Amino acid sequence: MEEICISMVYLGPIAYYNALGKANTVLLEQYEYYEKQSYRNRCNIAGPNGVLSLSIPVEKKTGDKTVIRDIRISEHGEWQMQHWKSIESAYNSTPFFEYYKDDFIGFYHKKWNFLWDFNLELQATILDLLELEPSIKFTSDYNIILKENCLDLRQSFHPKKENLQISNTPYYQVFEQRFGFQPNLSIIDLLFNMGNESQLIIQQEIIHSL
Repeated sequence: MEEICISMVYLGPIAYYNALGKANTVLLEQYEYYEKQSYRNRCNIAGPNGVLSLSIPVEKKTGDKTVIRDIRISEHGEWQMQHWKSIESAYNSTPFFEYYKDDFIGFYHKKWNFLWDFNLELQATILDLLELEPSIKFTSDYNIILKENCLDLRQSFHPKKENLQISNTPYYQVFEQRFGFQPNLSIIDLLFNMGNESQLIIQQEIIHSL
C-alpha cells in the first residue's frame, strides 16, 4: 500500500499496526466526530480472567458532535491507575513485560488533557518499538478528497463491528492454555508476549480487504 487514511486509536489492535506497517504514508484522521465504544478510547487485552476492555473516560455532552482532536479526557475516576494495574496484572508474567514496561508506564502518570495528544504520543512510541517508519500526515478536513491510491480505513477497525477479514498469525500468549488463542488484541499483547519478534508477526498478518 502506498497511502492509507486511518483513525487514531488507543493501544490499537494488531491488525491496525499491520496496516500502518504496510503503508508508506499514513494520513491520520483528526476531524472525524468522536464515536462512543470505539477503539478511539478503548482497547482489549488478555487478562487472567479473559479478554478485558480498557476504556478512557472522556468529556462529551449528550448529542454534541465533537471532532476527535478536541475530545478532552475526563478527570472522573482514576483511570490511569486502573489501566496500568490491569495491564500489569495481565502481563507481568509475560517474557517481555519488564523489558517494555518503562516505555509505557509514564503515559499512566502524566496528566493529559486531550485524548488525541495522548493517543498520538503513545502511537509514536509503539511505532518506534516496532521499528515501523511510515510517513505520518494529518487530514485537514473529514470530507477531504483522498488521492486515488489512498485506501480509506477510517471505518475499518471497531471492537463491535470489525469490517475487515483478518487472519491472525498465532503467537504465544501467557493465558492461552486457559482461554485458547485470543486474536487481534491490543498491540501491547503482542509486544509483551513476543518482544522483538512482534514486527515479524505483524508482517505475516493477512487483512483480506487490503
